[in-house]
Amino acid sequence: METNGGNTSGSECALEQPQLRTGTLPTGRVSALSAEIIAIGSELLTPERTDTNSLWLTEKLNDIGVEVMLKTIVGDDEARLEETIRDALKRSDVVITTGGLGPTEDDVTRQVSARSVGRELVYHQKLEDDLRERFKRWGREMPEINKRQAFVIDGAETLPNPNGSAVGMYLALDDKHIAVLPGPPREMQPMFENFVLAKLKAAAGNIVVRRRVLKVSGMGESSLDEAIAPIYVTFPTVQTSILFNKSEVEVHLAAKSDDAAVADAVLDGLANKIVGKLGVAVFSVQDETMEEVVGKLLTAVRKTLAVAESCTGGLIGSRLTDVPGSSAYFKEGAVVYSNEAKVRMLGVSEKTLADFGAVSAETAGEMAFGMRKRAETDYAISVTGIAGPDGGTMEKPVGTVFIGYAEAEKTRTIKMTLPGDRYLIRWRSSQAALDYLRRQLLKSSEHH
Repeated sequence: METNGGNTSGSECALEQPQLRTGTLPTGRVSALSAEIIAIGSELLTPERTDTNSLWLTEKLNDIGVEVMLKTIVGDDEARLEETIRDALKRSDVVITTGGLGPTEDDVTRQVSARSVGRELVYHQKLEDDLRERFKRWGREMPEINKRQAFVIDGAETLPNPNGSAVGMYLALDDKHIAVLPGPPREMQPMFENFVLAKLKAAAGNIVVRRRVLKVSGMGESSLDEAIAPIYVTFPTVQTSILFNKSEVEVHLAAKSDDAAVADAVLDGLANKIVGKLGVAVFSVQDETMEEVVGKLLTAVRKTLAVAESCTGGLIGSRLTDVPGSSAYFKEGAVVYSNEAKVRMLGVSEKTLADFGAVSAETAGEMAFGMRKRAETDYAISVTGIAGPDGGTMEKPVGTVFIGYAEAEKTRTIKMTLPGDRYLIRWRSSQAALDYLRRQLLKSSEHH
């Protein structure tokens, strides 16, 4: 049994805390409209509710070259909301509000939006008639309080809402664009896509946005930025953002142009230079997950895999089988949480467990060896470690993880020390195991 020991201390996994680092902002780039999104509702200021509308809207706006510069959450307070809308109109070309269009007293968006743009609310009899008809179809009488939803900002276009009772409003005021949308996503999203998006796209002009996401393993955010900053600063028309998530670092690239081919060519040039610099550390240039990348590699060489898991409790197997078509290469998995299970199912030696412990290179190696033999696969990987919060010692603190790898001619192990709580340690262990397999597969393909 060949053992590749030594403490990698995170060389297979990024270990730093989530950060955002943005490269030199584009100079001389295509001019873009700026936008602000205002999410309205006191419930959004509580721990129980999250504003997801802003994330969805940002993606849609960015796709047409409109840059979201600010997002704000405002409770059901008329004075603060009026101040927020007025300030947004001073700063930004596009202002979108979501929420607060219901019929109750605390739904203040309608009247406050009107005051903010210096307009009156105008009653529309047809809106009330439509509402009454809708309530009849539901087998109910419309409460009189719903008449409030028949008032629209003077001069605004009414945006139909087949999924709810509150219509939206769109107003082009000089060079400003104001969209007042309902809060529920099932109402807001189709309204925006069907009645607002085309207007904003026309206002934005023939701007196209192209994006790339490069995913990197085995490097922290700071070391990655240090390595690629000299490259991305030479591409001033590309916005480069470095984002750390729970187990990897992502390099986000965005280019705007009035010619899609030009934007693609610029992004290709920058992405190729970054990949050339980082090499095998880049595991995806198409925003794929680690399990998708591993699956493609196994499929390409027509090899099979089995997994033996202790501290990850089946997480690796779950991730692998999340990928459609994984039955072609993933054959079997075993969750061997106890020492008894390791011995009975994988043939781990009781002497190994007694001499070195369950969390050791020796045990990880025997787990991988036994798993491959049991499943009769080309490869096997194993994970054993201390996920915490208890169980750590001076010699093996919480976060100590051993990964085993077995193929026909050898068995190897690596040791890692991973930070985080129980959830993060388990997730990072699964990512590190898949990444180690990926690197071994790449080495094998180079040799052949």
